[in-house]
Amino acid sequence: MFGRAKSIADSLKKTRDSVFNQIGDLFGPSDIDDAFWEDLEELLIRGDVGVKTTVDLIAWLQQQMDQRGLRRSEQARDLLKQRMIEILEKAESEYLPGRRLLNVVLIVGVNGSGKTTSIGKLSAMHREKGDKIIIAAADTFRAAAVEQLKIWGERTGADVIAQSSGSDPGAVVFDALQAAFGRREASVVIIDTAGRLQTQFNLMAELSKIKGVAEKQVHNAPHEVLLTLDATSGQNALSQARHFKNIADLTGVILTKLDGASKGGMALAIAHEYGLPIKFVGTGEKVDDFRPFVAREYVAGLFGEVGATPVSTSKT
Repeated sequence: MFGRAKSIADSLKKTRDSVFNQIGDLFGPSDIDDAFWEDLEELLIRGDVGVKTTVDLIAWLQQQMDQRGLRRSEQARDLLKQRMIEILEKAESEYLPGRRLLNVVLIVGVNGSGKTTSIGKLSAMHREKGDKIIIAAADTFRAAAVEQLKIWGERTGADVIAQSSGSDPGAVVFDALQAAFGRREASVVIIDTAGRLQTQFNLMAELSKIKGVAEKQVHNAPHEVLLTLDATSGQNALSQARHFKNIADLTGVILTKLDGASKGGMALAIAHEYGLPIKFVGTGEKVDDFRPFVAREYVAGLFGEVGATPVSTSKT
């Protein structure tokens, strides 16, 4: 099923059309001047690469060009792509590393970030691999969230464990884990959480309780804590990454709605500024439009290329 999914490169079309094609136009067959650096900085920031990441990228690029005695803009392009890949790969980590009977995945994120849809797509991916999945509907503050998860459960063959609205989220997680160990014999439990923008203290307390319940039932659980970020929300998503990194032991990010983003360069800022790996990308609306993140494919997609171009170090 997932072999038919929209590619990362396809989902980056709006980003290319709005910003990165203009960046590509800078790298014509010409020597670099001061205006080149100013234009590159402006376009990278417009592409939501982030101010800090942009400044660091350009400083690194200028240093490399000077050290290697390079002055052509096409050489700068190759070095820039190399550095982008390095930044993303440095933050990479394997999804659910190791072998265990039961894997516990905790999903966090604000309402509207694509959290429920990502849980459904993640369930479908696991189902494709032959896993049996239980979804814990621990966002007990929104009845609609529970109903949406039940619909996804029916579509993906996952069992959904839920309680009445306003119930204790920790109790839902406890029931889900007990069910996984019991007659349902699940191999993956995916836990939904409330997506409210609460005070930091309340959010920390709630997540801490859920994680405590999971850890008591399953060794080292949760084994993944993934933050859903809406790629179309730009700098707001980066702010959310900073907020959740401070209050949750995040292991990675699910970047959603990448196909709808006109400035999808934020993956670089997430990796460089916060050290968070992008684990998965939502590339479209279909259930199979959900892919593991691949740094080289992402960078190639930004520049509208099939693959990454080798770095040129020759002098001209």
